[in-house]
Amino acid sequence: MKVHEERAARGSLGGPSPEDVPVVAVVREVLAGLSGSVVFLQPEFGAGGEVVDFRFTAASPEAVDIGGRRGAELVGRSVLRTYAGVAGSDLWQGYLRALTTGLGYEGELESEEGAPGIPRLSRYHVRAAPCQGGLIVTWSRLDTTEREQRRLAIMQRLGRMGWVDRDLVRGEISWSDEVYSIFGRDRSLGPWTLEELSARADGEDRPALEDAVRRLLKAGEPLDQTFRIQLPEGEVRHVRVVSEAETDALGQTVQVHGFFQDLTAAKQAEQQLLEHQQNAVAQQSLLAAERDLAARLQETLLPVPEQVLQLAGLTVDVAYRPVQEGLNLGGDWYSAIELPDGNALIVLGDVAGHGLDAVATMALLRFTAKGMAITDSPLPDILSRLNTLLLHAADRSGGTATMIMAVYQPALSRLTWVRAGHPPPLLLRQGETHFLPTPEGILLGAVTDPRYETASLQLLPGDHLLLYTDGLVEKPGEALDEGMARLARTATAHAESPRFLDDLVRTLVTPDTRRDDICALHISR
Repeated sequence: MKVHEERAARGSLGGPSPEDVPVVAVVREVLAGLSGSVVFLQPEFGAGGEVVDFRFTAASPEAVDIGGRRGAELVGRSVLRTYAGVAGSDLWQGYLRALTTGLGYEGELESEEGAPGIPRLSRYHVRAAPCQGGLIVTWSRLDTTEREQRRLAIMQRLGRMGWVDRDLVRGEISWSDEVYSIFGRDRSLGPWTLEELSARADGEDRPALEDAVRRLLKAGEPLDQTFRIQLPEGEVRHVRVVSEAETDALGQTVQVHGFFQDLTAAKQAEQQLLEHQQNAVAQQSLLAAERDLAARLQETLLPVPEQVLQLAGLTVDVAYRPVQEGLNLGGDWYSAIELPDGNALIVLGDVAGHGLDAVATMALLRFTAKGMAITDSPLPDILSRLNTLLLHAADRSGGTATMIMAVYQPALSRLTWVRAGHPPPLLLRQGETHFLPTPEGILLGAVTDPRYETASLQLLPGDHLLLYTDGLVEKPGEALDEGMARLARTATAHAESPRFLDDLVRTLVTPDTRRDDICALHISR
């Protein structure tokens, strides 16, 4: 009890007294040169002289506690406040006995780690020896080998890899646990030899593996081979074996060490990648064929989508924008040709829908209209026959279309036109715009007995006439009248532009509002 009485006389604040300071300095200097985990603990006393805690006052640089704190990080810390559960433990009692009796303490400590670790329960060997009124404490970890083995097992499991060792002199062979898992073999049956494994390899892989195993065992040649093996339940696995031999003074193989690795998942991924690549190549070929077909369709069904035509004294500027990407054809279409009598035929149409069905209907209407116009059929009669054709087409599924047809007579400067449910043309004359009065005419494919009337317009030098499909003026959630009013304003604003049609379309159509094909014809004298 001498230590207690001396400490009680100094007070109950704990910590080293002034005369202890040189002792601590010396201990720190000594511990600074030591390896391993070594610390100097000094007791703290309560009012009655009893030890209430220990405090770290020096530590070796390599000291690592159960919380991962190192060296100088430990200095100044309280034992009880740093390590929950130490109070009253065998370790605590051992510290107290060593301090009061002067006899060293030696024991083991088990600790549950606060941070994730392998394993979470750690074991330490701890020694405490009295020194200058305190304790010199050392500890070493007992479960390091166990932890490394656990880590190795986890690495093997994650890598689907297992180790194998064979002593040919003693006739012993051992597998790690993961090898049994790779081959689906019961551990109680023991391991196979390489010769037995090679005999179980599938078909074409067997001869190469048997030859490689013979060279390994007879000549000590390293082995690195991938083979297939069928498991008892029928599953086929791809396994890589890598092995090296140790030979004696005569060059005879005495030991073999290596590993097996399950490559089944990698081989399956490789096969899937190959299939995806083959599918991608096939898809690219298909897309190339479709692009070629689309280009041929475009050349056959429509003229160049953007061009300027000179017909019977008129200049016709064309803008064509299909909404469906990758196919330069849609339900909107146009035709502008010179007729045998020297007049010009100008047609603009819009088939309901998109895609190949709309393209097929567009082609039917376009070529039929041109054919009948060349025979000098009256425009109202052409629309009536087209309506009948659309109603009774063999592959029709309820489709409709709008259309404008116009014939320009250059000798009279007169444009005669008919419409089938199509928006009215916009005339720009002397800086002012107005929509032409629309003659009677319902859209094609709606009724069996429609009525179509003609209207005429005298085109003057400097006039601009715009034919368009509704994709140029429509916006989601907006009335058609608002779009047409916007078209008139925009046309007035660009009246003097040398690229009138391009500027008009670019101003009116934005990618976020576009929902339909666009076709527009700018006719000027």
